[in-house]
Amino acid sequence: MMATNDFLDQAEAILGPRGLTQDPDLVEPWLTDWRGRFHGAALALAQPATTAELSALVALCAQTRVPLVPQGGNSGMSGGATPDETGKSLLVSLRRMNAIRALDRDAMQITAEAGVILENLHHIAELQGLRFPLSLGGKGSATIGGLISTNAGGTQVIRHGSMRALVLGLEAVLADGQILDALVPLKKDNRGFDLKQLLIGSEGTLGIVTAATLRLVPAVADRAVIWAGVPSIAAARGLLLHCQAAEGDALEGFEVMPQHCLDNVVAFLPDARPPLAGQNAWHALIELTASDSDADSLRDRAEAMIADAFEKGLLADAVFASSETQAEKFWQLREIVAPAERAIGPAVQHDVSVPVADMPAFVEAAVPAIEARFPGTRAVAFGHLGDGNIHFHVLAPPGVDGPTWQQGEGKAISREVHDIVVQWRGSISAEHGIGQLKRDELARLGDPVALELMRRVKDALDPHGLLNPGKLI
Repeated sequence: MMATNDFLDQAEAILGPRGLTQDPDLVEPWLTDWRGRFHGAALALAQPATTAELSALVALCAQTRVPLVPQGGNSGMSGGATPDETGKSLLVSLRRMNAIRALDRDAMQITAEAGVILENLHHIAELQGLRFPLSLGGKGSATIGGLISTNAGGTQVIRHGSMRALVLGLEAVLADGQILDALVPLKKDNRGFDLKQLLIGSEGTLGIVTAATLRLVPAVADRAVIWAGVPSIAAARGLLLHCQAAEGDALEGFEVMPQHCLDNVVAFLPDARPPLAGQNAWHALIELTASDSDADSLRDRAEAMIADAFEKGLLADAVFASSETQAEKFWQLREIVAPAERAIGPAVQHDVSVPVADMPAFVEAAVPAIEARFPGTRAVAFGHLGDGNIHFHVLAPPGVDGPTWQQGEGKAISREVHDIVVQWRGSISAEHGIGQLKRDELARLGDPVALELMRRVKDALDPHGLLNPGKLI
């Protein structure tokens, strides 16, 4: 106890009274993950205000062997920002580090600290006639540091890529407290390893991201949002290829969901209406965007693209959003799929990817295989067809006790789903990270050579295992 008190006194001296708290009312909300699956304990909640403060704090933790658990907006899906139950770790929130350090409109670059909330970044870029082309349902709480640490994806990966493609420079505090300053973006830099890419997606196990220089793109001058009904996910893939051939980089989003998901959303969301009059086995949500230079022709091009798709038999029905309000309603139908599903009952969720070309065949094989293996369940697949990332959820049989089912049959289902994914040369985590949720499954199914290399890197950069212990590897 004396050693713990001494550590906390030293930590408070570094961070100041606002930077460290043990108040249960302030700490407790951050000890449970967003999904409510993991709950932990912590020595205290540390909230550094600067990179220098964090550097000094991490150096103190290295000297005293106190583990740290970095946390952004606590909106992760895999328990990667939740401490364990021992209470020996220091929970480190970067939410106070929320400054925009620089914005270069001509270069279309912005340097933001780790605690900047994604939605706020969107607004700041918009004021300059620019945008940051990554969006997701949790944009109101997700932070830049968390998005980088998990290599977040979202709905625009098909055109702009994940966070790996959007990070031009990076600043991070390493396990011994040293600061890696690689914020300056260079188009060509051949001085060895790209260390920023090593840290992106490492889930805070190799270093704590404190700031990043990010790529911006021109603001959208106009967009065409289309809801299409298709007879199968294979037909949806054909429609995707058609849209890509017709419009290339103008295609910014291509999402799919089965009729079952749409029915759930319409029943769950007040005043929601299905975009199309009839029933369709599958639905595709398509978005084309244009900058100032080609905005005038966007609508005509989009209509020609869809008319040609009709003639080729690639879709059964389609409707264009007639306004921005209707376009947002279309996207809301997609974004509410998971909450609508939770209202039905318990389920196990899987964020998986396979090669893009194999996605239709994977879904057509995996859905009946899981439903046959686990009678009474219902498997549904929806998501980002354009980048091969499908959210594969399995709903429990009616009337089961949720927690009991999830701990029993639910875990068996997840193992089976992951086994099928690996058979299709895919990944058990497409965009949500490994965290603690999938750590054991990664150890079971991951390539042994790749896992050993990751362990060696971890041992080299964090020899005492103090950074986010129990996560990823």
